[in-house]
Amino acid sequence: MELHALTLLQARKLLEQGDITALQLTEALLERIDAVEDRVKAYLHLDRDGALARAAEADSERREGRAGALCGLPLSIKDVLCTEGLPTTCGSRMLENFIPPYDATVIRRLKEEGAVLLGKVAMDEFAMGSTSENCAFKVPENPWKPGYVAGGSSGGSAASVAAGECLASLGSDTGGSIRQPASLCSVVGMKPTYGRVSRFGLVAFASSLDQVGPLARDVADCALLMNVISGYDPRDSTSVNRPVPDYTASLKDGLGGIRIGVPVEYFGAGLDPEVEKTVRAGIDMLREAGAEIVEVSLPHTQYCVAVYYLIAPAEASSNLARFDGVRYGYRNMEADSLIDMYCRSRSEGFGDEVKRRILIGTYALSAGYYDAYYKKASQVRTLIMEDYQKVFSSCDLVVSPVTPTPAWKIGYKSDDPLAHYLSDILTISANLAGVPGISVPAGFSSDGLPIGIQMQAAHFNEEVLLRAAWNLEQRAGVREKKPQL
Repeated sequence: MELHALTLLQARKLLEQGDITALQLTEALLERIDAVEDRVKAYLHLDRDGALARAAEADSERREGRAGALCGLPLSIKDVLCTEGLPTTCGSRMLENFIPPYDATVIRRLKEEGAVLLGKVAMDEFAMGSTSENCAFKVPENPWKPGYVAGGSSGGSAASVAAGECLASLGSDTGGSIRQPASLCSVVGMKPTYGRVSRFGLVAFASSLDQVGPLARDVADCALLMNVISGYDPRDSTSVNRPVPDYTASLKDGLGGIRIGVPVEYFGAGLDPEVEKTVRAGIDMLREAGAEIVEVSLPHTQYCVAVYYLIAPAEASSNLARFDGVRYGYRNMEADSLIDMYCRSRSEGFGDEVKRRILIGTYALSAGYYDAYYKKASQVRTLIMEDYQKVFSSCDLVVSPVTPTPAWKIGYKSDDPLAHYLSDILTISANLAGVPGISVPAGFSSDGLPIGIQMQAAHFNEEVLLRAAWNLEQRAGVREKKPQL
């Protein structure tokens, strides 16, 4: 039995039956990390001693009958979530030495249910990127084909799950940063409805777009993690106070009565033929499972990238103003004046992509340009949200590709920022509208690279989303396939 290849639910069953201990499970994961990490490069910080100590505690809790839903299950965490006593760098030199004195709400909830945190995993600096190549410390590689991108910005999370370096992970999704790497690495990744999961303790990139969500080996594990991390948090003013259903309860219900829309705008120019073929086959599987398939339109999709790259940088330029070497972050110690210190600290602490977005955002918000850029982008965002409202008045879900292509070689698009931005073209709209989305593994290209299918639903309709994803997962038949490392 390969313990590192278990799902959360499989491992929990073995723990409950007494067949293994949390300590044995954690040691197996650490051995796996030692064996493959030089090829995957997922971890920025591995908390070996802390994980073993927590696993021993979990075994005690289970013996005493106090086991939570995740008791003794080892997870990795994207390095954008604050973890008490563990480094939180956001993949940036700016926060290289930052150790938070508190846990993000989602981390606290994982710990309360007994999870074992193995460490923090790589990401694009401040979550700005589509490949994790903007990480200041290391670039995670795709476990299915080392040398290819794992996706971003939650590339370390997706790679660590796919490679068996943890049983599941948490990431964050601002424009597709959970769903896109999940698709490229053949794992399940979910972006919840904006407000469903607390953002307290998530280092902000674009506050009106960011959401925390799970990456897991299958849909059932994804539902289990959603049960744990969802719910109202008074410390997050954008958190929504409404009941959280048991997302695992209705997974196996069929899709009879479910109406699924296929937006024509998501199957246009630039879509790889193998991706389209895989997604069309997945749509047929959903039809066979009982869903009714209809063609729909999201007419303002063509403006999503332009709108996103005005609103997200504008919010980033504001959020990242606090990292000035005085209040937070890296400080240049050789400056001879206050202004010189500000300039040197931000120039040396931030990488090129972060500086590019700060400049774009500052320009879009500046006097004389606000109405022409930020205000206009916000108006078009409203039209995009209205498109979704109209579609979801007659459909339960929308199905589409996650990315236009499978993964590509590391460095292939390094000199073309626009090419990177366009790789998120099919995921950005969900963040602009605040609706939930999920990426489910559906097949592989002729080169052996994973291809996922994206499903989106109306606000707070994660139950139907997970049920459809579970039904597709059973029929796609790719869940048991593992990368050879």
